[in-house]
Amino acid sequence: MRPDTAVILSAGLGTRMRPLTLKTPKPLLPLEGQPILAHTLDRLRDAGVSNILVNAHHLAGQIADFLTAYPEVKLSIEEELLETGGAITAMRAKNLLPEKPFYIINGDAFWVDGPADTLARLAAAFDPEKMDAMLLLARAAGAVAETGRGDFLWPRGGTLKRREERDIAPYLYAGVQIVTPALFADAPPPPFSMNLLWDRAIEAGRLDAIVHDGLWFHLSTPDDLARADAMLDAREVGNAT
Repeated sequence: MRPDTAVILSAGLGTRMRPLTLKTPKPLLPLEGQPILAHTLDRLRDAGVSNILVNAHHLAGQIADFLTAYPEVKLSIEEELLETGGAITAMRAKNLLPEKPFYIINGDAFWVDGPADTLARLAAAFDPEKMDAMLLLARAAGAVAETGRGDFLWPRGGTLKRREERDIAPYLYAGVQIVTPALFADAPPPPFSMNLLWDRAIEAGRLDAIVHDGLWFHLSTPDDLARADAMLDAREVGNAT
């Protein structure tokens, strides 16, 4: 099972990336010579994903102009921020998404593949009979940037669970997932976060994950972006495309 549809979430304000995002939406900030969003679109094309949707809100006109070079990509402009989960339910309400699994990728997600293609690994591990969502996780210890206290715990032989308030979790959500339409059953009206749906899936035993086997860049601040660009420019991590 390999999805042919993907949503790239690109509507956020990018507040931690200011002042860079005051004039440029975060997905269009340059990394290794082209916008972050261009890298993601190239990866999806290489993975055979033919139906791609991008949402936009902050400086949406710039994203619209950029996508003129990608006529196959559909743009969904949000007049008000719908958050990550709300953006998907809005697209579903407009019949823009299929009734089958699809990728959701954060507009600032950037990774270097390990021995195998990351999107293919995620698809190969995903079982829609047993899961409503499968996340790509990154090890906090290997991330290129400051990552805070992490997102998820995954005890050996156990199931994925959230970090409690005082925990330090070894895994971070890497901004890439596969979901089924069932994940959005009985979803509240926008705005709401994907976190709500993940918590429901955890309770139902229908959230799973794989751990990224390459390098992942946490692009949150201008320093993060500069560090990633310097590493890629020096070819310390190989070819990223």
